[in-house]
Amino acid sequence: MQRWDRIEAFVEVVRHGAFNSAAEHLKVSSSHVSRLVSQLESHLSTTLLYRTTRRIRLTEAGELYYQRCYHLFEAFHEAEAAVKELQERPMGLLSLTSATTFGERFLAPLVNDFMLLHPQLNVRLYLTNRQVDIIDEGYDIAIRMGALNDSTFIARRLCERREYVVGSPDYFTRYGQPHTLSELSRHRCLVGSRTHWRFDVDGLRREIRVDGPLQGNSGSALLDATLKGLGLAQLPDDYVNTYLANGQLTSVLDSYRHSDTGVWAVYPHHRHRSPKVRQFLDFLVEHIA
Repeated sequence: MQRWDRIEAFVEVVRHGAFNSAAEHLKVSSSHVSRLVSQLESHLSTTLLYRTTRRIRLTEAGELYYQRCYHLFEAFHEAEAAVKELQERPMGLLSLTSATTFGERFLAPLVNDFMLLHPQLNVRLYLTNRQVDIIDEGYDIAIRMGALNDSTFIARRLCERREYVVGSPDYFTRYGQPHTLSELSRHRCLVGSRTHWRFDVDGLRREIRVDGPLQGNSGSALLDATLKGLGLAQLPDDYVNTYLANGQLTSVLDSYRHSDTGVWAVYPHHRHRSPKVRQFLDFLVEHIA
């Protein structure tokens, strides 16, 4: 190691053309650099540099030695750069999970775009309406919607998400519109994966149990049933915005609408420093809206 320090000092003196400039680059004193070069010359039993008060000049031995050693340090710096690039570049396997419809509509296209930017990355994308166990099932990131339960995981907000109680004009012609939460018990409510709808009442969250002729774990199925006048459904904005705009659906109970609960990326603490996780999340935040 001592010989390596001496060689490095010599190379930097030649590269910078002065002992003091080499010392600044190496963050040591000029006298220390001079001492290292002298020790190297003593080890080699030859003079490498002619020193004057104004400049330095290589001897024939010094020129030969510098040409050999310079490439060693070039390779060393290239090796360091390669390791740093490896540490910062997304690579390996990235495991993701999300609800099915959201994953198909929004997540999968962005995953594909990210893979085009990083062809050395492999992705396992599992879409399911079941809430997976991130740790036991080996996922790096889970995309979750709505209000999050208390967790030891890190949660990063990706975008807004609002839920609407909607019905078709045909349904409202037959059954009328509810104006209070208590009226829901008299309506045909199409039930998704949860049997309670969430609302805000005077700033407090309230859950109302609902019931009706259809229950299913597919938002698309509930949307189709709602468009066909089978009942009311509470669905997120990405399902209903188009139909609210063209009049095929109407939103009711807006004064009780639950506050924005968002879309979240949830991941374990130990994944936080992983380049593939960190850079993919940054990519999602930038593009998902």
